[in-house]
Order: sequence, then C-alpha cells, then structure tokens
Amino acid sequence: MKCLLLLLAAVASAQPPTRILVAYHSQTGNTAKLAEAVRGGAAGVENVTVTLRKADDVKDEDIQQADGIVVGTPVHWSNLSAESKRLLDHIGAVLSKDKSLGDGRTAGAFCTGGGVAMGKDLARISILSAFLTMRFIVIGGVDGYGFGTLGPQATTGPDDPGISDKETAEARDFGRRFALFTRRFRTAK
Repeated sequence: MKCLLLLLAAVASAQPPTRILVAYHSQTGNTAKLAEAVRGGAAGVENVTVTLRKADDVKDEDIQQADGIVVGTPVHWSNLSAESKRLLDHIGAVLSKDKSLGDGRTAGAFCTGGGVAMGKDLARISILSAFLTMRFIVIGGVDGYGFGTLGPQATTGPDDPGISDKETAEARDFGRRFALFTRRFRTAK
C-alpha cells in the first residue's frame, strides 16, 4: 500500500500544474477582496497555480494557458458590469481563434452587490451562461447548509458594508472546490 501511495505521489508531481485564472472587475475594492479569497482557496490546492488579474489586465496567454477561469463582477443594474462583459467577450475571442473554446476547461463566477436582492443571481447566471455557450464545464459553490450555489456572493451596501468573514470563507471554500474539480478534469484528459 505504501508503494502505491508513493507511486501515485510521484505521478502527481510529474504532471504540470493545473492553471487557474481568477479575473475580476472591482470599483470599490469589494470584488477584489472576494477575488483574493477565491485565489487563496484555489492556491492552497497541491499542484495548482493561480493567476489573479483585474479584468482589463487579462492577457491572451492567461486565457490560453488556463485550465479553469473564474470571473468576478460587481452588480450593475441587476447584471454584470460592462468591464466583466468585455472580459467574457475577450475570453470568447481568444478561444475562438484557437478553435477550442472551453472544451475541457472549467469556469465559475462570483459577485458583489449593494443589497440583498440586487441581481447577484442574475449577474452570476449571465457569466455562467456565457461560459456554457463557450462549452466550459461550470462549477458552482456550496453554501453553509450544504446546498449548491451559483458561486460566492457578498452584500456590500450601506446596511452590510464590506466583505464579511462568512462571505470570505465561502469564497475561499469555493476557490478550493474549483481548484480540486479543475485538477480532476484536467488529469482525466
């Protein structure tokens, strides 16, 4: 049994790392804080490397090399921000040139919004819908009760300013879950 474990560890370490891109748009810094928590959770998984980028700073190579992509957005008028939409368009354009789109890649979403019912679900659904159209495998989150979610979210308006410890923990757990599934899908190819 010990030899089998050593062999599995040797095979795992011989594999190139699974690469994840966490890209986000943030105006007030709240979405950036949630992005950092997602990155932290994913980076804690063995043999996973994570690139964290603002939406406007994402390079073609970041997209081409990513085994999984997570997009974060603030909610604007019950939808994703224009900058986040441009990022999704950029991802689609880069992968269309490669004729691969999202085949074999994973995708996820997270968001922040000022109020409890400010369109956070709609923003994440918009992101995930775009990824599904690009043929990505979508990975959702899990809430504190064990139910599936569309990905982490945070309420950041005047009644609940900033990112709470609970919201940070949900984002970190999502990042870890996303990295584990992405690594699993990548090694299954």
